[in-house]
Amino acid sequence: MKTLDLSFKTSLNKVHHIKLHYANDNLTEDVVKKAMADLAATKLFAKDGENLVAEPLAAKYVETVETPIIEAPKA
Repeated sequence: MKTLDLSFKTSLNKVHHIKLHYANDNLTEDVVKKAMADLAATKLFAKDGENLVAEPLAAKYVETVETPIIEAPKA
């Protein structure tokens, strides 16, 4: 499964991630940059007075590969 991992700088200069599990996996750099800028402009994500998505930093796809060791029996 691919996950879109968006990294933002918070208003307190920390790094905050938003991970989207069902995002389109063919997004262009321009589309993601604009979406991240639009998200930061909304100022909707705040906690204890800290803006969690103050400035876009980076975006990447993270692909998870599962390797079963013991599988559950099929019913």
